[in-house]
Amino acid sequence: MNHLWIQLILVVAAVAMALVFVWRWDKANTRAWKRIAFTLFVIVNVVAILWPTGVTKLATALGVGRGTDLVLYLMVIAMGFLTLNTYLRFRSLEKKITDLARTVAITEGVRHNSDRLNAPVGSEH
Repeated sequence: MNHLWIQLILVVAAVAMALVFVWRWDKANTRAWKRIAFTLFVIVNVVAILWPTGVTKLATALGVGRGTDLVLYLMVIAMGFLTLNTYLRFRSLEKKITDLARTVAITEGVRHNSDRLNAPVGSEH
């Protein structure tokens, strides 16, 4: 009974994350496998919250001493994935911004030269 409050808080937080993610699906360009992975992540979180002894049993079966250690190891892997995913996304955005800036610079240069070359003789800018 003394674990009920923390379990309730954690389950509500996991469900809230899922709802925000589902609500933002139409606004975010999220790949299907990321949606599936996040949904599985939330489900596993809720199961682990409601059945913590199951996590310990799974950890023991996998050769890890405690369930908390298993959760920590999985979170390190998840954090590495998130960091790599964010890095790759930023790199892609930087490339797109660079390409856009080059296109704008070339377009403006062409327009400026066209205006300058087509100006009447004797007028100065």
